[in-house]
This record gives sequence, C-alpha cells and structure tokens, in this order.
Amino acid sequence: MKVLVTGGLGFIGSHTVVELQNEGFEVIVIDNLSNTSLSVLDGIQNITGKVPQYENIDLREKERVQDFFKRHQDISGVIHFAASKAVGESVENPLLYYENNVSALVYILQQLQQKPEANFIFSSSCTVYGQAEKMPITEDAALQQALSPYGNTKAIGEEIITDTAKVTNINAILLRYFNPIGSHPTAEIGELPLGIPQNLVPFITQTGFGLRKELAVYGDDYPTPDGTAVRDYIHVVDLAKAHVIALQRLLNKKNKSKVETFNLGTGTGSSVLEVIHSFEKVSGKKLPFKIVGRREGDVTSAYANTDEANNVLGWKAQSTLDEAMASAWKWEQKIRS
Repeated sequence: MKVLVTGGLGFIGSHTVVELQNEGFEVIVIDNLSNTSLSVLDGIQNITGKVPQYENIDLREKERVQDFFKRHQDISGVIHFAASKAVGESVENPLLYYENNVSALVYILQQLQQKPEANFIFSSSCTVYGQAEKMPITEDAALQQALSPYGNTKAIGEEIITDTAKVTNINAILLRYFNPIGSHPTAEIGELPLGIPQNLVPFITQTGFGLRKELAVYGDDYPTPDGTAVRDYIHVVDLAKAHVIALQRLLNKKNKSKVETFNLGTGTGSSVLEVIHSFEKVSGKKLPFKIVGRREGDVTSAYANTDEANNVLGWKAQSTLDEAMASAWKWEQKIRS
C-alpha cells in the first residue's frame, strides 16, 4: 500500500516513515526542507534498508499539490505532518503560520475529496486544549481559546477536517500529541532544529554539548511542585508507531466514526527541572541553566489521559523519560562528532 507522508523528513515525520517502511508500506515523502535536511533520507535508508520516494514540494503552491495527486492516484492514505510548529515564532509571525498550516491542509483535502475513498491522519497537538481545567486531559475536554497562533492553526485544522469528512468520503484520525522528544535508538535520525531550538530537549542537549552557554528556564513561579511548567514528554518512536496503528485502523475500517480523536502521551507530567535532572542523570553532565521570566503562550501544566489511545486505538507509550533523554543525547553526540 502506498502512503503519502507530508513533512516526512521532519522530526516526527522521519520516524514515522521508518515505522511505515518497517511494516511494509510503500512511502512517498513530500517535504520542502524548511526545517530539515535531505540527509535525513540517508538515515531512513540506513535503518530500514530502503529509501522512500521523495518530492520537494511547497504545499502552499496549490497547482503543485494538484499535479502531485494527478500523478499518484494510488495513494491509500495520507499522514499530514507538514506545518510550522514553534509557539513563540507563531506569536511573532502569525500570517506565516496561517498560510503554511491552514492553506496546505485545504489543498490536500480538496484533492482527497475527489477520491472514492480517502484515509487521513492529522498531526494535531495538545495546544488545542489551552490551559485545561483539570489534569490529566481527556479527549472530550473543552477546547479553550488558543494561546498562540500555532495552537489556533491546529484547532482550525481539526475543524476543517471534521467539516470536510461529514460531506465527503474522507475518514480521518486526529492525533493530539503532547511533547515529542528523543531520537531513533540507532541515532541515524533525530530532531534537527535549524538555528536556535524552540523546544526544550534540543536546547538541553545543545547546552550539554557546549554549543549554548546555558539553558533558559521560563518561569519558576508556576503553581506546580517545583514551580516550573509541567508537560507530558513522549518518545518520538512511540509516537511514530501510533501513526502506523491509526492508519491501519482506517485501512481496516475499524474506525467507529468518520473522524476519531486520540491523545498521544505517556499520561505522566514532568516539570522542566525534572527533564533537566533526567538529562544530567543519563549524560553524567551538570547542565548550566538560569531562571528567566515566563514565555508568552506557555501553559502551566499539560499531560494526557491516554485511556482512549490505550484501549480503543490499541497503542501505549513504552519508553521512560530517561530512555528518551538518553536517545536525544546519543543523537546530539552523533551529529556533532
């Protein structure tokens, strides 16, 4: 079966391509390399023994999207990762986020709705919950007003998919990730942020390696046990496997409704300081950090209730925080050697 993975050379996308190929799927990747590099294809080949088909397409170019689907009419499913994803950057440049994250989604769905049957997996985010009223967060928690344009693009994306699925032959699963970290255990692929990392873990590993002078911890006055913000950190390989399971669910027509939603997390919240201590434990290094003011758009706490994913989807996160941090550190050392 042929599967399109948009953003397939990105952090989560590349790990998902590996898991799809390991399960025997034929994969086509679209990626415009805006936040990754072509060398990721080599990493995928080194792990799986095969190179996915690859096309460099900017999905904001509608005619190129139309042309792609004209040439590839035998695609059984689409996993859509391609999107800009930094909360802070989205606050500073909202129109970039609305164009990239919403227009591309619309253009893909316009092509899929012409097919007699289409299966669509959407890379969503726990940011759609905003600051949820209670923890852990369930899928039926009220969606709050987004705290950033990035979060808003994910909420809008979910609405667009839901509205479209109602009146077309598209079946979809919305996967709301919590915080993906780590890298493939082979250290052949991992998180490759261009420029200054926007996410905590690559900033930690770069600081541990000496590329950054110190880590900034945004706020130690949150109402949490140690005052730092709490998140649900999930190993990227666990996350990637969930996409394969979700796609198989649609292909096997096991879905109970046209659009299903699942939280993907570990079900455990870890504070920023706990993540730092985990890194120090697995690396044997002391991490220099300083406390600075809170960052706009950050919520106090967010961790998942994973009952639906565990019991309905049939997926469960396997890796610990320490295992994820160890893999992230192994990757950092590999790319700097």
